Amino acid sequence: MEIKILGPGCPKCRTVYANAQRAIAELSINVRLEKVEDFDEILRYGIMITPAVVIDGRVRASGRIPSRDDFKQWLQE
Repeated sequence: MEIKILGPGCPKCRTVYANAQRAIAELSINVRLEKVEDFDEILRYGIMITPAVVIDGRVRASGRIPSRDDFKQWLQE
């Protein structure tokens, strides 16, 4: 499984990344977590508002800060 956090590295993006890290640790699963700050790559996903979350190629959130529980739910689907 692969999670990408898309955004320029702003405080909101860092919060989303931290929420993802906590959810992964709590579930004790093996997930590749990546920050994506390259605007060309962000635009390839059709994202216009960051932060955004992409899990296995699917955009799960954009323009908001998903909670740790949001990540846990997505990871368990």
